[in-house]
Amino acid sequence: MSPRIATTGVMHACGHDVHATWAVGAAALLAREPAAGDVVVLLQPAEETGKGALAMLEGGAIEGVSAIFGAHVDRRLPVGQVVADEGSLAAAADTFTIELVGSGAHGARPHEARDPIVGAAALIQALQTIVARRINPATPAVVTVATVHAGTADNIIPDRSVLGGTLRTLDAGTRELVHAEVRRLAEETARAHALEARVTVELGPPPIVNPKEPIAWARAAVVRTLGLEALVPLGFTNMAAEDFAWYLEHVPGCFLRLGACEDGGAPIAAHSPRFYAAEDAIFVGATVLAETARVASATLAGRQKTKRR
Repeated sequence: MSPRIATTGVMHACGHDVHATWAVGAAALLAREPAAGDVVVLLQPAEETGKGALAMLEGGAIEGVSAIFGAHVDRRLPVGQVVADEGSLAAAADTFTIELVGSGAHGARPHEARDPIVGAAALIQALQTIVARRINPATPAVVTVATVHAGTADNIIPDRSVLGGTLRTLDAGTRELVHAEVRRLAEETARAHALEARVTVELGPPPIVNPKEPIAWARAAVVRTLGLEALVPLGFTNMAAEDFAWYLEHVPGCFLRLGACEDGGAPIAAHSPRFYAAEDAIFVGATVLAETARVASATLAGRQKTKRR
């Protein structure tokens, strides 16, 4: 394999370098003050594709693991604050591709075409009605058309157009409904414009739903290391996704968000070209994750002793 080459002026502005550093720091802290049992430190690539965690699972990385914990930096919170909320913390993130196939013609003779661009315009509007008219207003969901590709010249009606986007949901029933509605609207809108619709929906990570007991371990670790005042609620519904959710399909655990904004700093959204994490967040994240491992390990070890008796 060829070495990866850095590109000046290009970055992935999400804080994953900080997350990797947390893992190394937590390992160093646990080496100094071990947990009651063995701790696996997982350095996982490819979170942004939504498939990195799946690859780790397929490789057996968490075989024999009894609990798993992870976290993400957040510059909307100051360093020293931690979100350790029970329940929903991130959404399922699926992707769709819709190809509308018609027939091309000269732009001066549109009656000779079956125009996939007009069909695409109608479909983009129709897809917005899924959340507006098919989902309970109390249930969060997102349907975003993010890419539109069609045509090669300004006087030619092409024979096809392609739409792509993302689907975000927080529960299985809404997820199924959104998928079904995307297919239905694509097929019916295509039929109305004498087109053929070819729809692909690819499953991404499931939602993150933090269970009661693992989040209690994490909260105890935060209180021990930072104090009760460090615990803060997220305060809004998060429709972003984390492929950490795949791990929670196999073992209990939870996911946290840790403040990464320095004193007097401005909130900066992840993926902004201005994004960076305050360096002090490194020490907080390593400490919280190491202590969470100790709390969980001690609890699980105590249960094993009880069973043996």
